[in-house]
Amino acid sequence: MNVFRSFIDILSDRTVNERGYFFSNKALFALFLPLLVEQALEFCVGLADSMMVASLGEVAISGVSLVDFLVQLLIFSFSALATGGAVIAGQYLGNDEPEKACDASNQLVWFTTILAVIMAVLVLIFRPFLINLFFGQIEPDVFNTSSIYLSYMAISIPFIAIYNSGAAIFRTMNKANLPMQIMFVCDILNVIGNAILLFVFGFGVEGVAIPTVLARALAAVIMIYFVLQERYEIHIRKTLRHKFDWVLLRKVLNVGIPYGVENGVFQLGRILILSLVSTFGTIAIAANSVGYAIGIFSVLPGFAINLGLTAVISRCVGHNDYEQAKFYNKKILIITFLSHLAINLLIFALLPYILQIYNLSPAASALTYQMVVWHGIFAVLIWPIAFTLPTTFRGAGDAKWPMAVSLSVMFICRIALSYVIADFMGVGVFGTWIAMFIDWYVRAAFYVYRYFSGKWMEYRAVGTNLS
Repeated sequence: MNVFRSFIDILSDRTVNERGYFFSNKALFALFLPLLVEQALEFCVGLADSMMVASLGEVAISGVSLVDFLVQLLIFSFSALATGGAVIAGQYLGNDEPEKACDASNQLVWFTTILAVIMAVLVLIFRPFLINLFFGQIEPDVFNTSSIYLSYMAISIPFIAIYNSGAAIFRTMNKANLPMQIMFVCDILNVIGNAILLFVFGFGVEGVAIPTVLARALAAVIMIYFVLQERYEIHIRKTLRHKFDWVLLRKVLNVGIPYGVENGVFQLGRILILSLVSTFGTIAIAANSVGYAIGIFSVLPGFAINLGLTAVISRCVGHNDYEQAKFYNKKILIITFLSHLAINLLIFALLPYILQIYNLSPAASALTYQMVVWHGIFAVLIWPIAFTLPTTFRGAGDAKWPMAVSLSVMFICRIALSYVIADFMGVGVFGTWIAMFIDWYVRAAFYVYRYFSGKWMEYRAVGTNLS
């Protein structure tokens, strides 16, 4: 009964009102709901794009899907750098230093834009080498399709960096509604553009690429327009001249680079597991693919909440109020648990009907059902601790330790155990999912230890407690 009352107290606004904490339930709702809508929209638009690409045939599907993997690596990298900037800006806001928060954001936007332009040029120059490096010897038609699509995607890299940086800045100010609105408009225009070029004008893979580049360019331009507005608490300077503050930039990169490495290597790890899955036959490949496509929705609330949690924790840490940071860590963990419970119950109820849409064989359908159900159970029980808790550490500036844990556990548990359980022990493709669940439990144990050790509270980057 006391535990239940404690949960009610945490979820209510009573403690917030009594202690003058930063974020009321209304403020958290205003932060998390737009992020949830934005993430859901991104997945749905991706699904719509893949359906339209399918109309071009297997060569186009193969070429686009291969390049999308590389583009996702870049998106995750710039998203991580943006997180680093958001953490430092948020800490400065919490420390009542809005000018320094603006300085940190200015450094972030300039650095990521320049880096993105350099990367775009390098990708354009070396795209044949990159395709061979990442995907090996592929058929000539697929190679040509990949090369064409990658050339367009390279042009969009700076736009991705600018949008992600601006979106992180607005989330830090608890104005997540603006990035959501920008992305909503641009994603809809992207889908409409794809449909027109593919089905009206009969374009090939360029019909998918051109609208994507234009949509990302529009998103970046709109974002820059708003982030330059001085009426916002955090904004960047209206000038084409810039001098890097390497001390401040280092603080941003101390969070952004470890998180970027973590995300990038994690995606590469997934490819190693997919190469193992491909050895188990068509049924296993189909079930695994559909299982991941459905399973991503079972943790969708957590992905969205994690984006907002960085802003919440960084503001508390900047104020040097770790009790407030702990309070919001508990509160948001509970919110994540409850939201995962709700969405997975919905998925379980709809799963038989969802599987009918995919028209899988009885064997593949049964295997997919098993994957999705177990994934949903563990998404409720352990995912929030394994993936939301380290977001609290990053918000405090502690990014290197979560990176080390994540990479170590991924290689030892996720990858190595996948081969042991799925292949050596003969469990098959579901063995890779068992290894994934073990990965979640092991990393969760490390993160719980880190949280209660208090080490994560030694990384405040502003004020007198410098790290």
